[in-house]
Amino acid sequence: MMFSLINSKAQSIYDPAIAPDPCSSFSKFHTAQKRPIAYTYVRESDVAWEKRIWRDIDLREKQNLKYYYPIEVNQCVHSLFQTLSSGILKGEIVAFKDEEFMVPMERSEVRKLLVKGDTITRIDITAEGEEVPTKVWAVDSTSIYKSIQRFRLKEDWFFNKETSTLDVRIIGMAAYEYVEDKEAYRELFWVYFPACRNTFASTAVYNTRNDNEYRSFDELFWKRDFSSVIIKESNVYDRYIIQYEKGIDALLEADDIKTDLFNWEHDLWNY
Repeated sequence: MMFSLINSKAQSIYDPAIAPDPCSSFSKFHTAQKRPIAYTYVRESDVAWEKRIWRDIDLREKQNLKYYYPIEVNQCVHSLFQTLSSGILKGEIVAFKDEEFMVPMERSEVRKLLVKGDTITRIDITAEGEEVPTKVWAVDSTSIYKSIQRFRLKEDWFFNKETSTLDVRIIGMAAYEYVEDKEAYRELFWVYFPACRNTFASTAVYNTRNDNEYRSFDELFWKRDFSSVIIKESNVYDRYIIQYEKGIDALLEADDIKTDLFNWEHDLWNY
């Protein structure tokens, strides 16, 4: 009886017909069936205060590495940009050229941004043993994952007097590629964040503490599990911080905006 029990366990682990998932010894369906956390309904008359904020997420920071890796194709986990670009190419997400979501991009345009091509020299050996250099066109569709090192978020902070809470909603997201030759960042496209949540919710993100407890990108953004720097707040001049402050003063200004948001919420409960 003991033998049959052990044998049945071995079959459930190693039988490919039962557990076809190469990422685990047993079939997992929970992550793929996840749905985004529903927003609470907010009436316009209940919003007593609102502020729009732009912030940059540097994927090279330690807290943000789970958004950056893997930079190679991995069947089990995907980076944020891999998930985003895959959703765009599948037609699940629409990419835009501007942050106001007015000019949509064709999927062919996005594909040109992702796939890079260049001529390389291939050495062919003839029957006589001679080396013959030949120029060929090589296509690279994975190096882009390494160069996407920054994301920009556009979000709205507002006070809901019905629930007496300060809430935040991410409105848009932009991907930025680091161009080594120019030592600068290049904006690729914007996406409307609420339209991405279904794709984000069903994508597993690596958990450093437990391989069987993957989070989804939607959960990470919901919990604000990322490190970022504020680069702009809504203002009459529509200026970014770097347009009126430089160096350490720009960082201090960003920290002041963050502190103001914290104090605004803190003062609500200061009797």
